[in-house]
Amino acid sequence: MATAPRPDPRIEAVTERIRARSAGPRRDYLDRCARAADQGPARAHLSCSNAAHAYAATGPDKIALAGGRAPHLGIVTAYNDMLSAHQPFERFPDLIRAAAREAGATAQVAGGVPAMCDGVTQGRAGMELSLMSRDVIALAGAVAMSHDCFDAALWLGVCDKIVPGLVMAAASFGHVPAVFVPAGPMVSGLPNEEKARVRQAHASGQASRADLMAAEMASYHGPGTCTFYGTANTNQMLMEFMGLHLPGTSFVNPGTEMRDALTRAAAARAAAITALGDDYRPLARILDERAFVNGIVGLMATGGSTNLLLHLPAMARAAGIVLELQDFEAIAQAVPMLAKVYPNGLADVNHFHAAGGLGYLIGELLDAGLLHEDAETVAGSGLHRYTQEPRLQGGALVWADAWGSAPRESLNEKILRPVASPFQPTGGLHQLDGNLGQGVIKTSALPPDRLVIEAPARIFESQEAVKVAFREGRLNGDCVVVVRFQGPRANGMPELHALTPVLGVLQDRGLKVALVTDGRMSGASGKVPAAIHVTPEAAAGGPLARLQDGDVIRLDASTGALDVLAEGFAERPPAQPDLAANDSGCGRDLFARLRGHAGSADAGASFLF
Repeated sequence: MATAPRPDPRIEAVTERIRARSAGPRRDYLDRCARAADQGPARAHLSCSNAAHAYAATGPDKIALAGGRAPHLGIVTAYNDMLSAHQPFERFPDLIRAAAREAGATAQVAGGVPAMCDGVTQGRAGMELSLMSRDVIALAGAVAMSHDCFDAALWLGVCDKIVPGLVMAAASFGHVPAVFVPAGPMVSGLPNEEKARVRQAHASGQASRADLMAAEMASYHGPGTCTFYGTANTNQMLMEFMGLHLPGTSFVNPGTEMRDALTRAAAARAAAITALGDDYRPLARILDERAFVNGIVGLMATGGSTNLLLHLPAMARAAGIVLELQDFEAIAQAVPMLAKVYPNGLADVNHFHAAGGLGYLIGELLDAGLLHEDAETVAGSGLHRYTQEPRLQGGALVWADAWGSAPRESLNEKILRPVASPFQPTGGLHQLDGNLGQGVIKTSALPPDRLVIEAPARIFESQEAVKVAFREGRLNGDCVVVVRFQGPRANGMPELHALTPVLGVLQDRGLKVALVTDGRMSGASGKVPAAIHVTPEAAAGGPLARLQDGDVIRLDASTGALDVLAEGFAERPPAQPDLAANDSGCGRDLFARLRGHAGSADAGASFLF
C-alpha cells in the first residue's frame, strides 16, 4: 500500500482539541500504567501460596505456569446462551488454551461478566438495568483481572453494553496487552425490512401475534449477532477501527473454520505482544486519542448506533481521554456516509461483509485522509493492516489484499460506496442544541422531508403511556411525542425501541411525527426523527420537565436546532413526577443508589466517572 495521505485538516483539528483537553487526565492515566508495567510481569510477585491457588486446576499447564517463563493469558468472557451472539463463546476457552500451548503460552478463564440481552428486555422493567449493566461489566472485568496473574488478556464479548464495559475494564489494566475476540453474526434469515413490516402490521392490528412470532423467530434463528446494524455490530466495527480486533475479524460467521482460525490467531497474537517478548503492546498505548477519533470516523461513515455516543465518552474516560459532543459533530461534518445497512438500508451485515466490508471501508477512508493511519493496533503499527482480509491457504491463516493488484472496488454499491460517491456527504449522527437542551439525532435513515418537524407536543412519562394513547386513537394528528423522565438518573435510561412500530405506523399514515426524549433509542432505530439523550435530563430539572401538551416544538436536524416555541417557557415550574415505581422489581432496587450517581448522557451516563 502506498503511504496514506496526511489526515484531513478537520480530523487533525478535532484530534488536537481532544489531545489538549485530555492532557491532564491522560498524563495521570499513562503514569499509572507505566508504574504498573515497571513492576514487571505480575506473576513474578505472587507468593508460592498465591500461585498454587491460581494454578491448582490447570492440569497440563501447571508445570509451565510454575516455571513462570511462558506468557500467561487471561480470558474474560461474557459467555451465556441467552444471547445468541455470545453462545458461540462456550467453545472459545478450549480453542484459546490449545492455541496458547502451540504458541508456547498458557491460558485460563480469569472470570466472567454479566451480559443481558436488550432484545429480551425491550419495553420491560429489566431494560432499566441495561445501560447501567455496562458499568457493572466494567467492575466485573476488573475483578476478573484483579488476580494479577496475566501477561495479556483476551476479552470475549459482542453485544450492546458488553464491549464498552469490557473496554473500560481493560483500560483499568492498561499496562496489560489486550485482544478483543468476537463471535460473528448469525447467517441471514428473514430480511430485516420484512421483520419491520410485520411489527408495524401487528402494532396496527393487521397481523396476529402468531404472524409476529413467526417473523421474529425467522429473524433471530441461530447462534451469532443479530444481523441488522445495531449497537452490537457497531461495536464490532468500532473494535476494528480502533485496532483492538485482528483485521477482518468482525463479521465472520460463528461455527466456521475461519472463525475458529481467527480465535486461535487472537490467542497467538496475545501471547506475542506481552512484556516477555520483543513486541510489547500495552492497551494504554493503543487507546489514545487517534484510536478514538478513528472509531468515531467509522461510526459516522457507517451510520452506526446512537448508543455509541454514550459508550465512547465512557470508554475514553477510562483511558484518560475526554470526548465531547462537538467532537462527534465535527467529525460527522468531515466524514461521508459510505454504507447502507439496515435500518439505514435493506442489506444486513452479512451482505455488507460480502460487498467488501470493513476492509474496503477502511481503505477508502485512509486514502481520503480521514483516518489516522499511524495509530497503533494489536496487529502492528499502522491501520493499513485492516484493509486486508483473512484467508485460509492450505489450512493456514494468512492476511492478504482482497483486491490483489486490481483497484479496490465495492462489490455492491447499493450497500457500500467509495468516498467519491457517498450515500450522504456527511455522517449519520448530528448534535442538537436549543432551549430544550442538548441532544443527538440519527439522520442516516431519514429522507429529506423528515429532517424538519414542527408540531404540537404530546407529553408522556413512559413508553407504555404512548402505546395506550395510540391504541385508543388519541394520536391522530401531526405531533412531537415527548417521553421524559427516561434519563440515567430517572430510571437508568432504558431504550425506547418498543415505540418504533407505533411511531412508524403514524408516519406511514402521512402524519408528521417525531420523538423527543431524555432516554435513548435502539441502535436499530432511525426511520422516525428522534431527538434523544436530551440533557439536562428532566429528572435533573432539565427543560423537558417544563413542557406542556400543545407546546409547539421545532426539531430541525439540518441546522441542529431543538426548540420549544412558547412564551414564558423558561419561567414555568418543572413537573415533579412520582418515580417510585422505578425503584423496585426485576432487580431495580439494587441499582437505585447507583442511578443517583449517574453522570449526564453527554459525558457517557456512567456512575464510575
